[in-house]
Amino acid sequence: MLMDRMIARIHVRRATVDDLPALKALWESMRLSPEELEPKLTEFQVVENADHEVLGAIGIQFTKTHALLHSEGYMDYAIADEARQLFWERLQTLAANHGIFRLWTQERSPFWKSYGFQPPAAETLGRLPEGWRNEFAGAWLTYPLKDEDAISAALENHKHQFEQYREAEIQVVQRAKVRARTIGNWLTVVFFILAALLLGLALFLFFHNQTPPG
Repeated sequence: MLMDRMIARIHVRRATVDDLPALKALWESMRLSPEELEPKLTEFQVVENADHEVLGAIGIQFTKTHALLHSEGYMDYAIADEARQLFWERLQTLAANHGIFRLWTQERSPFWKSYGFQPPAAETLGRLPEGWRNEFAGAWLTYPLKDEDAISAALENHKHQFEQYREAEIQVVQRAKVRARTIGNWLTVVFFILAALLLGLALFLFFHNQTPPG
Protein backbone atom coordinates (compact mmCIF):
# COMPACT_ATOMS: atom_id res chain seq x y z
CA MET A 1 0.00 0.00 0.00
CA LEU A 2 2.85 2.39 0.86
CA MET A 3 4.48 1.77 -2.54
CA ASP A 4 1.15 2.30 -4.31
CA ARG A 5 0.75 5.66 -2.55
CA MET A 6 4.32 6.58 -3.47
CA ILE A 7 3.82 5.72 -7.15
CA ALA A 8 0.53 7.59 -7.17
CA ARG A 9 2.27 10.84 -6.28
CA ILE A 10 4.98 10.59 -8.93
CA HIS A 11 4.75 9.99 -12.65
CA VAL A 12 7.01 9.56 -15.66
CA ARG A 13 7.02 11.55 -18.88
CA ARG A 14 9.37 12.43 -21.73
CA ALA A 15 11.89 15.19 -21.02
CA THR A 16 11.42 18.59 -22.63
CA VAL A 17 13.65 21.64 -23.11
CA ASP A 18 12.04 23.15 -19.99
CA ASP A 19 13.61 20.33 -17.95
CA LEU A 20 17.18 21.22 -18.93
CA PRO A 21 18.05 23.30 -15.85
CA ALA A 22 16.87 20.54 -13.51
CA LEU A 23 18.52 17.83 -15.61
CA LYS A 24 21.84 19.68 -15.72
CA ALA A 25 21.79 20.00 -11.94
CA LEU A 26 20.96 16.30 -11.67
CA TRP A 27 23.72 15.26 -14.07
CA GLU A 28 26.27 17.39 -12.26
CA SER A 29 25.27 15.84 -8.94
CA MET A 30 25.77 12.41 -10.54
CA ARG A 31 29.17 13.51 -11.93
CA LEU A 32 27.88 13.08 -15.46
CA SER A 33 28.73 15.53 -18.22
CA PRO A 34 25.87 17.97 -19.00
CA GLU A 35 27.70 18.96 -22.19
CA GLU A 36 27.63 15.36 -23.45
CA LEU A 37 24.08 14.59 -22.33
CA GLU A 38 22.30 17.81 -23.37
CA PRO A 39 22.32 16.85 -27.09
CA LYS A 40 20.65 13.58 -26.05
CA LEU A 41 17.79 15.35 -24.27
CA THR A 42 15.11 13.64 -26.38
CA GLU A 43 16.32 10.24 -25.15
CA PHE A 44 15.45 11.02 -21.53
CA GLN A 45 12.41 10.13 -19.47
CA VAL A 46 11.95 12.10 -16.25
CA VAL A 47 10.07 11.32 -13.07
CA GLU A 48 8.36 14.24 -11.38
CA ASN A 49 6.14 14.84 -8.36
CA ALA A 50 2.71 16.46 -8.16
CA ASP A 51 4.39 19.90 -8.11
CA HIS A 52 6.10 19.12 -11.44
CA GLU A 53 9.53 19.00 -9.84
CA VAL A 54 11.98 16.69 -11.62
CA LEU A 55 13.12 14.04 -9.16
CA GLY A 56 15.07 11.77 -11.48
CA ALA A 57 15.74 10.76 -15.06
CA ILE A 58 17.02 7.95 -17.25
CA GLY A 59 18.16 7.90 -20.86
CA ILE A 60 16.75 5.34 -23.32
CA GLN A 61 18.57 5.13 -26.64
CA PHE A 62 17.37 3.02 -29.57
CA THR A 63 19.52 1.45 -32.29
CA LYS A 64 17.81 -0.93 -34.73
CA THR A 65 16.41 -3.75 -32.54
CA HIS A 66 18.36 -2.76 -29.41
CA ALA A 67 17.63 -0.31 -26.58
CA LEU A 68 20.11 1.13 -24.07
CA LEU A 69 19.31 2.40 -20.56
CA HIS A 70 21.89 4.95 -19.49
CA SER A 71 22.70 7.94 -17.25
CA GLU A 72 20.17 7.09 -14.51
CA GLY A 73 20.06 9.51 -11.60
CA TYR A 74 17.85 10.88 -8.82
CA MET A 75 17.70 13.98 -6.68
CA ASP A 76 16.28 11.84 -3.88
CA TYR A 77 17.07 8.13 -3.93
CA ALA A 78 14.18 7.48 -1.57
CA ILE A 79 11.94 7.35 -4.63
CA ALA A 80 14.44 5.48 -6.85
CA ASP A 81 12.87 2.01 -6.84
CA GLU A 82 9.35 3.39 -7.28
CA ALA A 83 10.58 5.53 -10.16
CA ARG A 84 12.40 2.57 -11.71
CA GLN A 85 9.19 0.58 -11.68
CA LEU A 86 7.50 3.37 -13.64
CA PHE A 87 10.50 3.65 -15.96
CA TRP A 88 10.35 -0.11 -16.53
CA GLU A 89 6.68 0.09 -17.55
CA ARG A 90 7.40 3.02 -19.88
CA LEU A 91 10.42 1.21 -21.32
CA GLN A 92 8.35 -1.83 -22.27
CA THR A 93 5.84 0.36 -24.10
CA LEU A 94 8.58 2.25 -25.97
CA ALA A 95 10.38 -1.00 -26.82
CA ALA A 96 7.19 -2.48 -28.27
CA ASN A 97 6.63 0.67 -30.36
CA HIS A 98 10.20 0.57 -31.70
CA GLY A 99 10.31 -3.18 -32.40
CA ILE A 100 13.07 -3.78 -29.85
CA PHE A 101 14.41 -7.32 -29.31
CA ARG A 102 17.00 -6.74 -26.57
CA LEU A 103 17.75 -4.25 -23.78
CA TRP A 104 21.23 -3.26 -22.57
CA THR A 105 22.50 -1.26 -19.61
CA GLN A 106 25.53 -0.58 -17.45
CA GLU A 107 23.39 0.61 -14.54
CA ARG A 108 24.33 -1.36 -11.45
CA SER A 109 21.23 -1.04 -9.29
CA PRO A 110 20.00 -4.43 -7.98
CA PHE A 111 16.56 -3.41 -9.25
CA TRP A 112 17.50 -4.14 -12.86
CA LYS A 113 18.88 -7.56 -12.03
CA SER A 114 15.72 -8.33 -10.06
CA TYR A 115 13.74 -7.64 -13.24
CA GLY A 116 15.86 -10.06 -15.28
CA PHE A 117 18.92 -8.15 -16.50
CA GLN A 118 21.94 -10.48 -16.51
CA PRO A 119 25.56 -10.37 -17.71
CA PRO A 120 25.60 -11.49 -21.36
CA ALA A 121 27.34 -14.59 -22.64
CA ALA A 122 30.19 -14.00 -25.09
CA GLU A 123 27.98 -14.85 -28.10
CA THR A 124 25.26 -12.46 -26.88
CA LEU A 125 27.77 -9.68 -26.18
CA GLY A 126 28.79 -9.94 -29.82
CA ARG A 127 25.33 -8.58 -30.71
CA LEU A 128 25.95 -5.33 -28.82
CA PRO A 129 25.81 -2.44 -31.33
CA GLU A 130 29.31 -1.31 -32.20
CA GLY A 131 28.58 2.35 -31.43
CA TRP A 132 27.72 1.53 -27.82
CA ARG A 133 30.73 -0.75 -27.52
CA ASN A 134 32.95 2.19 -28.50
CA GLU A 135 31.15 4.84 -26.45
CA PHE A 136 30.57 3.05 -23.16
CA ALA A 137 33.33 1.31 -21.22
CA GLY A 138 32.39 -1.13 -18.47
CA ALA A 139 30.46 -4.30 -17.73
CA TRP A 140 27.14 -4.88 -19.46
CA LEU A 141 23.82 -6.31 -18.40
CA THR A 142 21.22 -7.40 -20.94
CA TYR A 143 17.59 -8.46 -21.08
CA PRO A 144 16.00 -10.29 -24.05
CA LEU A 145 12.52 -9.06 -24.85
CA LYS A 146 12.11 -11.49 -27.77
CA ASP A 147 13.79 -14.67 -29.00
CA GLU A 148 16.13 -13.18 -31.58
CA ASP A 149 17.24 -16.54 -32.97
CA ALA A 150 13.66 -17.76 -33.46
CA ILE A 151 12.65 -14.48 -35.11
CA SER A 152 15.72 -14.53 -37.37
CA ALA A 153 14.99 -18.14 -38.36
CA ALA A 154 11.36 -17.26 -39.10
CA LEU A 155 12.43 -14.26 -41.19
CA GLU A 156 14.96 -16.37 -43.08
CA ASN A 157 12.31 -19.01 -43.74
CA HIS A 158 9.90 -16.32 -44.93
CA LYS A 159 12.62 -14.91 -47.20
CA HIS A 160 13.28 -18.40 -48.61
CA GLN A 161 9.57 -18.95 -49.28
CA PHE A 162 9.34 -15.55 -50.96
CA GLU A 163 12.31 -16.36 -53.19
CA GLN A 164 10.68 -19.67 -54.14
CA TYR A 165 7.43 -17.87 -54.97
CA ARG A 166 9.32 -15.22 -56.95
CA GLU A 167 11.21 -17.91 -58.90
CA ALA A 168 7.95 -19.74 -59.66
CA GLU A 169 6.42 -16.47 -60.89
CA ILE A 170 9.43 -15.83 -63.13
CA GLN A 171 9.10 -19.32 -64.62
CA VAL A 172 5.38 -18.79 -65.26
CA VAL A 173 6.11 -15.50 -67.03
CA GLN A 174 8.88 -17.09 -69.09
CA ARG A 175 6.62 -19.97 -70.17
CA ALA A 176 3.92 -17.46 -71.09
CA LYS A 177 6.44 -15.55 -73.21
CA VAL A 178 7.50 -18.76 -74.98
CA ARG A 179 3.85 -19.62 -75.69
CA ALA A 180 3.23 -16.09 -76.90
CA ARG A 181 6.23 -16.29 -79.26
CA THR A 182 5.07 -19.70 -80.53
CA ILE A 183 1.55 -18.42 -81.15
CA GLY A 184 3.00 -15.34 -82.81
CA ASN A 185 5.13 -17.47 -85.13
CA TRP A 186 2.14 -19.61 -86.12
CA LEU A 187 0.03 -16.53 -86.75
CA THR A 188 2.78 -15.17 -88.97
CA VAL A 189 2.88 -18.39 -90.99
CA VAL A 190 -0.92 -18.41 -91.30
CA PHE A 191 -0.85 -14.77 -92.39
CA PHE A 192 1.62 -15.46 -95.18
CA ILE A 193 -0.31 -18.55 -96.33
CA LEU A 194 -3.53 -16.53 -96.46
CA ALA A 195 -1.72 -13.69 -98.21
CA ALA A 196 -0.33 -16.12 -100.79
CA LEU A 197 -3.74 -17.66 -101.34
CA LEU A 198 -5.36 -14.27 -101.72
CA LEU A 199 -2.62 -13.18 -104.11
CA GLY A 200 -3.06 -16.37 -106.12
CA LEU A 201 -6.81 -15.88 -106.22
CA ALA A 202 -6.37 -12.27 -107.31
CA LEU A 203 -4.00 -13.30 -110.11
CA PHE A 204 -6.32 -16.06 -111.25
CA LEU A 205 -9.25 -13.68 -111.42
CA PHE A 206 -7.17 -11.08 -113.20
CA PHE A 207 -5.96 -13.41 -115.92
CA HIS A 208 -9.34 -15.10 -116.20
CA ASN A 209 -10.94 -11.74 -116.87
CA GLN A 210 -8.30 -10.96 -119.52
CA THR A 211 -9.06 -14.08 -121.57
CA PRO A 212 -11.11 -13.06 -124.74
CA PRO A 213 -14.46 -14.75 -125.14
CA GLY A 214 -14.76 -17.84 -127.56
